[in-house]
Amino acid sequence: MSSFESTVPEELGEPSVRAIEVPEPGAVTIVVPTFNESANIRELLHRITESVPARLPCEVLFVDDSTDDTPEVISEAARDCPFPVTLLHRDEPTGGLGGAVVEGLKAATSDWIVVMDGDLQHPPSLVPELVGTGERSSAGLVVASRYIKGGSREGLAGGYRIAVSRGATWLTKTLFPRKLRGISDPMSGFFAIRRSAVTADILQPLGYKILLELAVRSRPRQVTEVPFVFQDRYAGESKSTAQEGLRFLRHLVGLRTASPVARLVVFGLIGATGFVPNLLGLYALTAVGMHYVPAEILANQLGVAWNFLLIEHLLFRERRRHRSWWDRVGRFALIANADLVLRIPLIALLVGEFGMGALSATAVALVTTFVLRFAGTEALVYLPRRTDRSARASRSRAARRAT
Repeated sequence: MSSFESTVPEELGEPSVRAIEVPEPGAVTIVVPTFNESANIRELLHRITESVPARLPCEVLFVDDSTDDTPEVISEAARDCPFPVTLLHRDEPTGGLGGAVVEGLKAATSDWIVVMDGDLQHPPSLVPELVGTGERSSAGLVVASRYIKGGSREGLAGGYRIAVSRGATWLTKTLFPRKLRGISDPMSGFFAIRRSAVTADILQPLGYKILLELAVRSRPRQVTEVPFVFQDRYAGESKSTAQEGLRFLRHLVGLRTASPVARLVVFGLIGATGFVPNLLGLYALTAVGMHYVPAEILANQLGVAWNFLLIEHLLFRERRRHRSWWDRVGRFALIANADLVLRIPLIALLVGEFGMGALSATAVALVTTFVLRFAGTEALVYLPRRTDRSARASRSRAARRAT
């Protein structure tokens, strides 16, 4: 990671215009995540220069994942700016655009942080209003919304992108009605947040919808909105792709399954889908003449593999780093197959000792082993090791001492 800071000498003087309608806030750090946006950098900094320093002190922090000459362009353009410009270039773009924003949140030093895209679809002239609105309302988060009076999504190119945006907004608000109350545009990438209102360490972004991540995991108590008109892209191409759409859906599942009860429900749904490869495998193996007992054992492994893949990518994505892939596979397979070994003796116990009927005993055994399988999977496969938890606790204590 490399960084530099560029400022303009004070003899250039302060801008002559100062807006009196905006209360005097603390300085603002404008965080701009970039990926191959070299054609937009100079115009972006020019518009920030025209509209922000006259109304409040500011600095710009680029968090860059580019593979083109964007860092060099930022370095050159920063020399003409009457405010500090800092670049953090990431060699490994962990978490995508959302991960870049989290890095910016951690590096920012101002009272307010404004997050905006680098393609000029978010008007820099709105930055002072976002901060001023937050100061006047004592809000911790101010969202620039396309979906309240005065806002517009006219910069979205074509009916397809408009439909996708609307559908994604509806889906997220349906899944998180309480967390997103008061936020009409959870897909917005343009917002202001108090540095004291966000705990960056708890964020687990995937892709580019960082506001949704913030609102669900670290939502400030007081949230307000201001309208904005989504502009046309100044230069370059949109980074919205089908792959980003899939990452967004995976992110939604991860956020929705953050609670133990939700994870238990999804774990059960995934387990139910495992019957399909299990039955198909059993049919194929018996069709070629294999005895049904070994065929059932082998077919069950297909269901186990299917469940493992879905659980890995949908349910415990953020916990995979705690153990190696082979370690997770082995533990998961052991627990899944132990379920079969435990179920039959449990049914025999319920029938023989407690006088239950075979059907009801089987139902009780299925529920019992299912809950045990979920608890075992979470605790033995995906729970962080003791050393990981101790290290994280130490970092948390150190952070509290620092504040």
